[in-house]
Amino acid sequence: MAIESEKKLGTVRIARGVLVTIVNSAALSVPGVLRMGDTVRVDGAGLGRIFHRDENSGVRIEVRDEKVQADLYLIVNKDANMLEVGKQVQSDVSKAIRFMVGMPVEQVNVYIQNVE
Repeated sequence: MAIESEKKLGTVRIARGVLVTIVNSAALSVPGVLRMGDTVRVDGAGLGRIFHRDENSGVRIEVRDEKVQADLYLIVNKDANMLEVGKQVQSDVSKAIRFMVGMPVEQVNVYIQNVE
């Protein structure tokens, strides 16, 4: 999946992986976020974590109607205010996408998977 923009001078394409990198970087810069969690597909035998690990661990990105939707799965410091961390991640990720890519952000959903 690539994001495209056509103008007089030609086409600009932004790979999905670029959005994932931007989202990862913005999320990990928030105090209290230790690392990204897992976005895994679990198969019928429950072996998802072993055999089907998502190559973009911790982030799912969708682009619909030229708007970005992001789901982030995080591991957070146990001493952090999780609600505040989540809100800051939403804000920082949204700002980073708008600034670096110029696309509107429809949703940034934060799932705190674990604390350490």
